Formats: sequence, structure tokens, C-alpha cells
Amino acid sequence: MSIKITGVGSYIPGRVEKNSDFQKHEFLYEDGSTFSQPNAVIIEKFKAITGIAERRYAHNELNNSDIAYLAANSAIEDAGIDPEELDYLIVAHNYGDVLHNDLQSDTVPSLATRVKHKLRIKNPKCVAYDILFGCPGWVEAVIQAKAFIQSGMAKKCLVIGSETLSRVIDKHDRDSMIYSDGAGATVIEASEEEGGILAHESATYSFEEANFIFFGKSNNAKATDDRRYIKMHGRKIYEFALSHVPNAMKSCLEKSGKKIEDIKKILIHQANEKMDEAIVKRFYRLYGQQVPEGIMPMSIDKLGNSSVATVPTLLDLILKKKMDGQTLEKGDVIILASVGAGMNINAIVYQF
Repeated sequence: MSIKITGVGSYIPGRVEKNSDFQKHEFLYEDGSTFSQPNAVIIEKFKAITGIAERRYAHNELNNSDIAYLAANSAIEDAGIDPEELDYLIVAHNYGDVLHNDLQSDTVPSLATRVKHKLRIKNPKCVAYDILFGCPGWVEAVIQAKAFIQSGMAKKCLVIGSETLSRVIDKHDRDSMIYSDGAGATVIEASEEEGGILAHESATYSFEEANFIFFGKSNNAKATDDRRYIKMHGRKIYEFALSHVPNAMKSCLEKSGKKIEDIKKILIHQANEKMDEAIVKRFYRLYGQQVPEGIMPMSIDKLGNSSVATVPTLLDLILKKKMDGQTLEKGDVIILASVGAGMNINAIVYQF
């Protein structure tokens, strides 16, 4: 028995926010002081480092659970299954449903329950729950689905990664330009075919790293409300990712029994273009090799960093042949990898 992805789907919001739309923002340092450089220079440097030219925001009337449902419905249709047959419905996110211009995150009932309700699934034995694991949440939820199926507790699982980060960003923080909204979903099933999930690796580093990504006050000391926003220590995250993610990928590959030459693509969390390139370069360096051309598809230039949604969205775009020059065929071996708040890292070796 293998455990395979049998359906993929995504929802990419229609609202495009370009870098030029940040020209009128008042960017401030953490202590509230102003930048000496004009916004045009700040934005140009941001683009050079992150690779982001634009990002997608959900329309005001849509919540996180709404776009999660849209991606889920697409994956179910792609798999051609009856949703009543699902044993588990897992939604990876970090901030719940945040209404447009609201101060609160809403997580009761769980987003998974809301998605199950929107899908009109009647079967009470379809267990719906959320997972909070930072940006690696979708990959971790796939690992959990694998465990359920391997143990005999499930035959079919729906795994979703969905986030509306645009509603938890501080407009006075230049890091706000990184974040975006989106949703990706996959149906995971037991299969008689060869391949599927060959190995996984997962870890949490929290002794010194727990607060590299956190919720904090606005950089604007004059802000009158108590709202908190997503914040990060970018340099520490960069150094952490380069130190740990390549080794996790290597460990996962060794468990799978595959060789570095077998890897067709690496689908890595779309966090920061330069960071992702450095991670993959260091991974190949562990094998004394150069990075093969085209090994790492990137969507961050157009879609930004949508946290848990980046990897499943990227997978959907490639499998649906919506990315120029990027294809995956039967027998191809890929690595899925992510890093994020926790600090959590994980990886999966998968064969189609």
C-alpha cells in the first residue's frame, strides 16, 4: 500500500497588490523612528531580496474559511471522490478567520468544522480539526494524514492550507510587503500504486528560537488601539533556515531510499526568494553538487508569502500546468519542504 495525493486544488485571490501600492505607506522602525531612505528605495531593495513584485489579498467579503472551502472543493472535484467518504478533514492555518477591519481572530468553531459545513458533509465520522504549526502547517498535516492512513484509521483525508495574512499585518512595518493570502488543498488516499509519500522529517526548535516569529504591537507608537500584528526577526530566521532546513531535507531523502540525482523538483515554502535559493544551494552542497537548473519552481514573485498555502498552491499550479516550463510526470520524485514559526521545519519525499 502507498499513500498518494489524488487531487489538488487552490484558491488564488483576485485582488492584486503591487509593490507600487506601498509607495504611500509610512514605514517605521520598531522603535517608531523613520527611515532615512524614501519608500521607492525601500521597495526596490525589498524586491531584490525577496523576489516579490506583487501579492494577492482576499476580497473583503471572504474569510479564511471561505477560501479554504474553495480550494477544498477544487481538490475534491480533481480527485473525483464523494466528500462523504472522507475520514479526516484537516485545515492548517495560524490566525483563524479575521474579518476585514476587525480586531479579533475567530477560531470557534474550528476552521475545519466551518469548511466541512460549507462542503455540506453529513458524515459525523469525518473528523474535522485545525493544526497550528506555522508556515509548515500544510506539510505537517499531510504527515498526519499519512499516519492516519498507515495505521488503518483512515482511507481518505482532505488536507488544506489557508491563510489571510493581509489582515494581520502592520502597515508601518516594511515586512508587511512580504505577506499575502491564499489557499491550497489536497486529497490524500491509500493506493495500490507504487510511489506516494516515501519519507518525512519534522522538528520543532523552541529552546532559543520560539519567538523568532510572534505577534507584536504596531511600529507606530501613536496607534490608539490594542491590535497586534505578525512580526519577525528576519535575520535570525534566515540564519536558522540555512542551518537546519538543508539537513532536514537530506535526512528525509536518505530515509526515502532515493538519491539526490532522482529529485525532479523541490517545492519549498515561498518565504523569501534569496533565502530559498540559499537553502537549496546548501542542500546540494551537502552532496558536493551544484543546483540543477529549474529544480526549484517559484511563485513568490506574483503570489507573495501566503504561509501554509504556498506549497500546496505551488503544487496545484504545476500539476494543472499553469506554470511555464514546470511539469511533473508519473514516476517523478520531489521534495516538499517548509520552515516557519515555532520554529518548525519539515520535509516530505514524494513520488508520483
